[in-house]
Amino acid sequence: MTITDVSLGTMDVIEVEEFLRNPPPGFTVSEAGYRFVKSDPENCCVFIDDFELSRGGKVVFQNSPGKKITVRNLGDYTRFRKSLTSKKIYILVSACESKPSSTDKKAPKNLKVLQRYVVSIDGRNPLIKWEMERGLDRTISSVAGESYRVDIDLCDALRDWAGESFCLLDDREKVTPVWKDTCFTLKYYSDALFDFPHWLGFSKRHFKISYHGR
Repeated sequence: MTITDVSLGTMDVIEVEEFLRNPPPGFTVSEAGYRFVKSDPENCCVFIDDFELSRGGKVVFQNSPGKKITVRNLGDYTRFRKSLTSKKIYILVSACESKPSSTDKKAPKNLKVLQRYVVSIDGRNPLIKWEMERGLDRTISSVAGESYRVDIDLCDALRDWAGESFCLLDDREKVTPVWKDTCFTLKYYSDALFDFPHWLGFSKRHFKISYHGR
């Protein structure tokens, strides 16, 4: 199965080259020695770091803070949370070669990238909104005012969306890819004087967003 642009219900999956050639509503692409992508901040949350295309050329998303978002007070957190549940969310993911050891839920490092996709989910969708709010609420209740980081993961959603029949060509051989770079991360820094759990790495959290079909 080869895709360039698929929109199914709560999730869109677009090959990055197709995204740049034919940007979806809310995006424009210009060139000035590199690809410069502007998005509508009123309707889009973009969490994509600058990157290089496989055939060369840098891509920069103007209104993107990258995949790691830092907030330092309750007001910033509240605004970030509202954006997640009222806009479409965009991240860049990688479909990589499969290896025998890649059956683990967490993809191994240093896998060959076969294709990259821009994936979007609609934070306004009631089911996604509920999962997002539940994951953030559970994170806050488990850290008791400490600094923390939480990874919001779309890996299961991509696996469920792709199914068992999804394949890519690798040296003319069809392979079922392993998905990488499927998270974006919220980092919250409290003003606690002695934030030992955070310093020792005990305040890391993780939750997943599901694929809800058509």
